[in-house]
Amino acid sequence: MRSILILNSKGGTGKTTLACNLAAWFANEGLKTALIDYDRQQSALDWLALRPDDRPQIHGVDGTRASSKVPRGTAIVIMDSPAAARGKALQNMLQKSQTALLPIVPSAIDLNAAQHFLQELMEAGRVIRSKVRVATVANRVLERSPGTDELDDYLRGLKLPNGRRMPFVTNLRNSQNYVHASERGLGICEIAPSRTVRDVEMWLPLLKWLKSKRSQPG
Repeated sequence: MRSILILNSKGGTGKTTLACNLAAWFANEGLKTALIDYDRQQSALDWLALRPDDRPQIHGVDGTRASSKVPRGTAIVIMDSPAAARGKALQNMLQKSQTALLPIVPSAIDLNAAQHFLQELMEAGRVIRSKVRVATVANRVLERSPGTDELDDYLRGLKLPNGRRMPFVTNLRNSQNYVHASERGLGICEIAPSRTVRDVEMWLPLLKWLKSKRSQPG
């Protein structure tokens, strides 16, 4: 079973949007997909409640309840972490993950917060032992803006505990298409292709990396 954790200790980085869209993408590829919502606000489960019956099914799991379980035969598990996930809570989620994706938005406040969180994450035992593969995504970017260039430079310079470069997988633009899709319980891959050509292009490097052996522990 493939497990992907979306995390960042700061709110407003687009974790839930990224998690929901990943779940939709894998479900549309015919994979039995589960979406675990660890946030007490339950935004990911609210999105699922809006999902039309004629779309590929995604099984929602309330991660705040210890009794909740992923259905047998699930191929892909996407985990949406809460803001301020630190310490023991962070360790517990990493224990269940093969891959961790960090969405980071281009602002000075977010970059500062990311630096502190990344320091803690790089000290986690499973990350040090390469039991979890970590990568970053520049999220909600304005294309060809100075802030985006600054974020790109920062993300390209990050290192893993073993000294290797941390993968910086893609930029995802600040697009109203995500809002329109979310309001209908859909992913970006499920609305009119004529509207989402550029968005889909930006998703392809992320999907390619997630499907590669580089994104999974050896």
